[in-house]
Amino acid sequence: MAPMVVALILGWWLVAVSRAQQLPRPSLSLHPSQRVSLGDTVTLRCHLPQPAAWVRLYQYDNPTYIEQKDNVQDMAEFSLAEIKKEDAVIYQCQYQGLAPAGISEKSDPMKLVVTDHSYPPPGISLSPEEYVEIGSNVTIRCWNNISGVAFFLHKEGHSAPVQRQKLSAGSMGTFTLFRVTPADSGTYRCSYRITGCCLLFSPLGDNVTLEVIPRPAIPGVNGGASRNLVATVAGGCAAIVFIIVLTVSFLLVAQRRRMQTDERPGATPRSPEAVQFQVSPGDSEGLTYAQLQAVTPSTHPPDSSTTPEPSIIYTEVGTRGPR
Repeated sequence: MAPMVVALILGWWLVAVSRAQQLPRPSLSLHPSQRVSLGDTVTLRCHLPQPAAWVRLYQYDNPTYIEQKDNVQDMAEFSLAEIKKEDAVIYQCQYQGLAPAGISEKSDPMKLVVTDHSYPPPGISLSPEEYVEIGSNVTIRCWNNISGVAFFLHKEGHSAPVQRQKLSAGSMGTFTLFRVTPADSGTYRCSYRITGCCLLFSPLGDNVTLEVIPRPAIPGVNGGASRNLVATVAGGCAAIVFIIVLTVSFLLVAQRRRMQTDERPGATPRSPEAVQFQVSPGDSEGLTYAQLQAVTPSTHPPDSSTTPEPSIIYTEVGTRGPR
């Protein structure tokens, strides 16, 4: 029983010691972070979580460090002047802590991508072109005159390529954007990686612009109710106008028929009504009655055989004597 307890205590102690020796990992950054060309100068910065006795810079998967900085507080800078093809690789950094003591793990890998302007930039095409509806598939093709290269698709505003294609035996790479959304809108370019030991790339080629637009509204789904309301109101207005026009036309036709009836030959004109003048009995003395003929203007032609009968009006004329 006693040996088992001793073994457990010893195991816990070893775990505690190993945990005490595990220091936080550093981080590595590149300046400038992109568009580095052959012959440029690049600075690699190793950021530390605590003061270190030394900081070392490594190439990926190489146990031998390239350079070391001693007594670093929070950051160590490593400069690579006049970049060559061999410098276009992956880098890491590591440090030894002061308190607590120990050696940290290496940082995450950092790629140094270098552009070789001696290679021609690739061409690019977009299908469908420019304006594309939401949910459509878009194809972007890149090509050059060199076979056996890996193509990369770049989008403006992104430091890293958005897509890549493995080494191809031909000289063309095809990228597909499935079911695009407005977030896919932007400017795209291509580059290709030259085969070899290093992260050596061609210059970026010409650009194409993709704009994703909404689909046209389906009738009856979006806005269908409002369009139906407009159609109903328009139809009602048209019906009202039609009824008004029909009523006015009917009244005009009826009026024209009455006028034609009045002007028809042989029609009997309406005789004027007799007009009577009332005189009080006391004033009727000494009055003389005369017969007058009232002639009504004829609406018939002069040569018509119809002779209108004169109207007779009776009146009293005379002088009333003094009372």
